Amino acid sequence: MKAVICTKYGPPEVLEIQDIEKPIPKDHEVLIKIHATTVHIGDTKIRSFKPGLGQVQDFLFKPLMRFMIGFRGPRKKILGMELAGEIEATGRDVTLFKPGDRVFAATEMSFGAYAEYKCLPESGTIATIPSGMSYEEAAPISNGGITALRFLRSAKLQRNQKILIYGASGSVGTFAVQLAKIMGAEVTGVCSTTNVDMVRSLGADKVIDYTQEAFTKSHEMYDVIFDAVSKISPALCKIRLKSGGVYLNVLKGSGGLKLKIEELQFLQDLMEKGELRAVIDKRFSLDQIVEAHHYVDKGHKKGHVIITVGEQNEVAG
Repeated sequence: MKAVICTKYGPPEVLEIQDIEKPIPKDHEVLIKIHATTVHIGDTKIRSFKPGLGQVQDFLFKPLMRFMIGFRGPRKKILGMELAGEIEATGRDVTLFKPGDRVFAATEMSFGAYAEYKCLPESGTIATIPSGMSYEEAAPISNGGITALRFLRSAKLQRNQKILIYGASGSVGTFAVQLAKIMGAEVTGVCSTTNVDMVRSLGADKVIDYTQEAFTKSHEMYDVIFDAVSKISPALCKIRLKSGGVYLNVLKGSGGLKLKIEELQFLQDLMEKGELRAVIDKRFSLDQIVEAHHYVDKGHKKGHVIITVGEQNEVAG
């Protein structure tokens, strides 16, 4: 099978397409034929070996990161944290899924979605794709959607509370806007001029164009401020937080690395109802993975960058 191998840490050019052996599912695993994956910010940070926590934090965290991820390059050579595809085969003890099921999943720290096939345990973060939704639309939800949900739940966001989402046009931000509205909050999104209409279409009550005005200059106070791109300082946020308000930063604590199937099933239900959708910016083929990483590295993507794999994206009726 074809797979993208990360040979070492560095620029996108360290990613190479190689032919490797197709995996065989173990007794409790499913073999997924991947149709779509994403260029997740986590993939780019691991590839480049730039955690992005800040200069001091990065200096302190990098030795731990090398120990956890790999010293000269990632131990898990195939990156990719989100996928959607079709179950091709199952291990003999699998009971939850069958061949032909259309599924989306988070691979978590096993990575491996930059390939034509991936084996995952049936007890992992896997759910069936709602009818009428394509693989491309489903792929980003298993990680970006759960991240947004987890942060908003950690803040105990309540109905009628005011939340400001900085980076509302990004992968996590677009989900956070939708989920905050579903939770009944009053949502203010912050983004650039070109993304104002898109963020408003996701349900934001107010949209601030940061190229025209700083949200800190207004007199509005918020119950929650969520920096979904980790680009503003906590000190700036605190001046606009109400007493007892909550500051969230997407790169500084998300309630643990282990994702929960309940979270994915919650999002799956919202997808079924048509209340949650993924915003897709650009699509690239697996062979264009280097170009896709260069695009994401520029830091201006809106929503999600999709990598299409193999035969493409039939939608179940």
